[in-house]
Amino acid sequence: MPTKLVIDASALAAVLFGEPEAPNVAEQLGDSALVAPTLFSYEIANICWKKLRRHPEKRATLLEAYSLLDRMEVEEIEVSIPEALLLADRENLTVYDASYLWLSRKLGLKLITLDGALKAAAASQEAAL
Repeated sequence: MPTKLVIDASALAAVLFGEPEAPNVAEQLGDSALVAPTLFSYEIANICWKKLRRHPEKRATLLEAYSLLDRMEVEEIEVSIPEALLLADRENLTVYDASYLWLSRKLGLKLITLDGALKAAAASQEAAL
């Protein structure tokens, strides 16, 4: 059975949209099963929308890349919003970012992210384990 990882939108978007960090993220993911908070799909869609606005000439390519999300099989899990809010306050993160950290802590799984503040909060968690 493959290991499970929590992935945030920044990391998976890098893979989907062929960003420079994609090879590093793909290497970290390996053949792991992926989980994310239920807001994940909205965040990926929003990243795609921003790219569509910035690069209208790449519309077909971006939409094709976005469609690959359906094949990624990311399990979306409900997060305790009150607990994510408190975690956001404690870690100085947005509630959105804290939801990934909360899920990682709740499930005891490594978090894959490209967000610097979120990565630092996750690293402090991993160091405490």
